Amino acid sequence: MNSLTEPPQQHLDDSFFDRDAQIVAQELLGTVIRHCVDGLWLSARIIETEAYYVDEKASHSSLGFSPSRRAMFMPAGHLYLYYSRGGDSLNFSVQGEGNAVCIKAGYPWVDLLSCEESIERMRTNSPAAAGGPRPLTRLCSGQTLLCKALGLTVTEWNAQRMDPTRLRVDDIGARPDIVQTTRLGIPTGRDEHLPYRFVDAGFAAHCTRNPLRRGQIEGQDYALLRRELLAG
Repeated sequence: MNSLTEPPQQHLDDSFFDRDAQIVAQELLGTVIRHCVDGLWLSARIIETEAYYVDEKASHSSLGFSPSRRAMFMPAGHLYLYYSRGGDSLNFSVQGEGNAVCIKAGYPWVDLLSCEESIERMRTNSPAAAGGPRPLTRLCSGQTLLCKALGLTVTEWNAQRMDPTRLRVDDIGARPDIVQTTRLGIPTGRDEHLPYRFVDAGFAAHCTRNPLRRGQIEGQDYALLRRELLAG
């Protein structure tokens, strides 16, 4: 997790999301998403994202407008939640109708706002398959696990905007290096080759699937983007 020092924080507003999907996907890495449940702020550092565009086959919006997909066609900053593999998944609409960023994985976060009690609530929300506590390193390592731990559901949040008193994303000043690679679970023939997946390099071992695992070759299987160079 992290130290209990309280860094300067800024809540992300709609203008943050009103940019190209790949830029938003990269800059969400290192931010902290928080959901207030029963007075507890359940929080996770965002460590893995994927960008989607309306004109590529892997995107839900490429299938056209529908009531369930309406959030992807709404102004930037709206939440698009859908059911995936028996659980809820979180996306944000971004610049351009039909474009979005999927929040693939996080890492449990403790600071002066989100206490150890918050972590215990997250573990209660998302127990291991055998019924015991899920290891902290795997508590939010997957799009449905993240939503489950944070208590985010389609029925409550789809097509809504964030509310800083209940749900928000905080910029805590982290600027991690980024691993760029192909997205996960994209069927053959649906633009599976596009490198629209982004991972916080320092947390690669805790995301859905480690892009830096043994056998992966830089320049062939992934690219390493230095954050300071991107800022320059």
